[in-house]
Amino acid sequence: MDEPILTMDEREAINGGRWFNSLSPSLRHDILRCAYVKRFKDGDLIVARGDPPTEWTAVAKGAVRVSSTSLSGKQITLTYVEPGVWFGDVAMFDGDQRTHDAYAHDATTLLCVSRNDFQKILSNHGELYEALMRLQARRIRTLFGLVEDLNTLPLRARLAKQLLHLVRSYGVPCLSDGNEMRIGLQLAQEELAQLLGASRQRVNQELKSMEREDAIRIEQGGLVVRDREMLMRIADAES
Repeated sequence: MDEPILTMDEREAINGGRWFNSLSPSLRHDILRCAYVKRFKDGDLIVARGDPPTEWTAVAKGAVRVSSTSLSGKQITLTYVEPGVWFGDVAMFDGDQRTHDAYAHDATTLLCVSRNDFQKILSNHGELYEALMRLQARRIRTLFGLVEDLNTLPLRARLAKQLLHLVRSYGVPCLSDGNEMRIGLQLAQEELAQLLGASRQRVNQELKSMEREDAIRIEQGGLVVRDREMLMRIADAES
C-alpha cells in the first residue's frame, strides 16, 4: 500500500531539484499541497505508450526508465529520469497520449499532481508558465547536445561523459575509499549501451580499457568510478 507522505530523504530529493528549487515558496507550497505519493517495485510499469495523460510527476527516489519498442519487439532504453526531476508536463498541455513506456528502475517513489490540479495551479500561479518554458528550453539544449555528441564524439568520450553524469546523479562514496564513487543506479551493460546508441560488445571493450587505466572498476554489482579527473580528460581529449 502506498505511504501517503514522502520520507525525509525523498522530500529532500524533491526540494533539492534544481528546477523545483527555483520556484517561489508559494508555488512550491501549492504543488506539494496537491501532490500525492506513489511507490513502485523494480520493473513495475508506471505508464504505457498510448495511455491518456492524467498526472504530472516527479521522481523522489529510484529512477524511471523511459523506453520504446523496436519493430522486432525489443525494448530500447532511451533515458532514465532521476530523483528531483519532473516529467509529463508536455502531455498536460497538449492532452496527447503518452509517447513512451515508463518503468520503475529499482524501488521508486513518485510525487504526482493530477491534471485537474495542474490546471488549477497554472491558473493561480502565472510564474509556472515561464518556469516550465525554462524547463523545456533546458531539455532542448540537452537534446541538441546529445545529438551533437552522437555525431561528433567517439564512443570512448561519450561513455566517459555518461559515467560522469551517472556518478553526479547516483554516486555513493565507497566505504573502503572515500575518493571512489559507486554508481548507485544498477545498469546492465546492455542498458548502458542503449543509452549511448552502441553495441554491448563495444561498450564492454571501452569499459575494460578504462578499468586498465584505473579510471573505473567493474564489479558484479555495478561500476565504481575511481578517478573522475581521468574520465573528464577522456571526455575532453576526444572532443
